[in-house]
Amino acid sequence: MFTGLIEATGRLVDRMTTSGGVRVRIASALAGELAAGDSVAVNGVCLTVIVAGGGEIHADVGPETIRVTTLGALSPGAAVNLERPLRADSRFGGHFVQGHVDAIGQVAGRSAEAEFEWLTITFPSHLAPYLVIKGSIAVDGISLTVARLGADRFDVQIVPYTLEHTNLGGLSMGDRVNLECDMVGKYVARAAELAGLTLTTRSVSEKP
Repeated sequence: MFTGLIEATGRLVDRMTTSGGVRVRIASALAGELAAGDSVAVNGVCLTVIVAGGGEIHADVGPETIRVTTLGALSPGAAVNLERPLRADSRFGGHFVQGHVDAIGQVAGRSAEAEFEWLTITFPSHLAPYLVIKGSIAVDGISLTVARLGADRFDVQIVPYTLEHTNLGGLSMGDRVNLECDMVGKYVARAAELAGLTLTTRSVSEKP
């Protein structure tokens, strides 16, 4: 379990093809805090550390993860967000993040407001029941709040600290990002489905 509060960023050093998947090498100061067998979220994707040391983290990415996340398409030099799992004795911030990506979104807009920035991100239609205004969404593993919501896109406002300490500052129009919806919303939607209720979608737009 993660919180969506990024501990460090890293840089993809290499991506090596394996039998059906890839092994990624990530340079980060966080490598010294990890050991083989540990879990780490990389752009919101929970991976198992294979090697940690010498300033690098190595992890395998399986075929299914390649299909449903952006990790298989990352190029060497790409910035990635890193977070270790939540400790049982830690203070909790952000929101509950499993590291299980629901879909890939795409940056459709970016604008500045004073020292803050707005990001508009599109999402596939099957995520619509799980998104609500003022609700939580993980974007590349970062816990953010949905400020505006449409039929196929949402807006989030990014504070300067997050821009400086995550990969969001380097995103451009058309870039793809990993999306994970709030797990509470997914359980509620599933319970409603099992109860025979029909989930419908509608366009909603609200100023923060």
